[in-house]
Amino acid sequence: MCNDKTVLIINPGSTSTKIGIFSAGEMKVNASVKHADEEIRKFATIWDQYDYRRDAVLQVLKDNNFSMGEMDAIACRGGNVKPLPGGTYLVCPKMIADMKSGIYGGHPINVGGLVAFDLGHQFNIPVLTADPPMTDELCISARYSGIPQIARQSSFHALNQKATARKIAAELGRKYEEVNLIVVHLGGGISVGAHKKGKIIDVNNALDGDGPFSPERAGSLPAGDLVKMCFSGEYSKEQILKLLTGGGGLYAYLGTTNAIEIEKRIAEGDRKAAEVYEAMVYQVAKEIGASATVLEGKVDAIALTGSLVYSQRLLESLKAKISFIAPVHLNPGENEMEALADAAMRYFNKEEELSIYRGGEDS
Repeated sequence: MCNDKTVLIINPGSTSTKIGIFSAGEMKVNASVKHADEEIRKFATIWDQYDYRRDAVLQVLKDNNFSMGEMDAIACRGGNVKPLPGGTYLVCPKMIADMKSGIYGGHPINVGGLVAFDLGHQFNIPVLTADPPMTDELCISARYSGIPQIARQSSFHALNQKATARKIAAELGRKYEEVNLIVVHLGGGISVGAHKKGKIIDVNNALDGDGPFSPERAGSLPAGDLVKMCFSGEYSKEQILKLLTGGGGLYAYLGTTNAIEIEKRIAEGDRKAAEVYEAMVYQVAKEIGASATVLEGKVDAIALTGSLVYSQRLLESLKAKISFIAPVHLNPGENEMEALADAAMRYFNKEEELSIYRGGEDS
């Protein structure tokens, strides 16, 4: 086993940039640089955040007395690229080009991918990613939307979903490929995945598509009303897209994505905040119920993961609505940093062959 490698891990989210350094078989640094709403909203586009995110990475290295010259690899959370099977990939120019194109969606992870790629090129070290958000294992029925011109797409927290699923399967004393699970990522975005025997056969598009609304995303919307809003002449295309991702959900109703702040307002008697927060939980529970039908009621466990799992208020309300389906397992926070480190070590130990990203229309 190869335990002498040092890996820089870069994992940008909508409200933070997580940076890790994995060395000698353990996570030496696991930092989360928080980004206040007012800071992030200064940038017109995610690509305007490039220097901001890059500086955050380099500052964490400096603060912990590490240099880029000590790194053997960079592992970054995958960006929005064309649909592809799960696995570990070498970040390449085609992947970066597809992230920049915006065809497959926009998210700060794309910026993180470019930061990682540029640092890897500068210091001549490999850059890897694993289970990108566009990981696509959907069953045929899940792809139909109701309009031939629109196919449902797989875009979600695949890395954390897969890592959490494997952890819960192990807790059950079984292999991931032997169990049926519903995994719920509760963070800035929310995804609910139906895992059937090692494949995610259905999941909501957590980037700018369907599913529950979240701290910053609108989720499913009444289609007719959305169309009327788009053609009202009051909004540009960019403004509508911003409402869907970044300006929707809790932020649209309450002016913040911070669950701690919202719960404080609820405790102080803010009835509107309580109503909106409960509506989000209601929609998550409804999505979990829908996933149970996809698995034909044969659900070994429901796994809740992500930063919002630290919220006792959310947990009590959600568990009351879903516990009848299957036992609920909690995995608060995110496994993404560890999952990326594990992917890098599988690469170094030759336990997994790197997949090649073809890009664009070259499949």
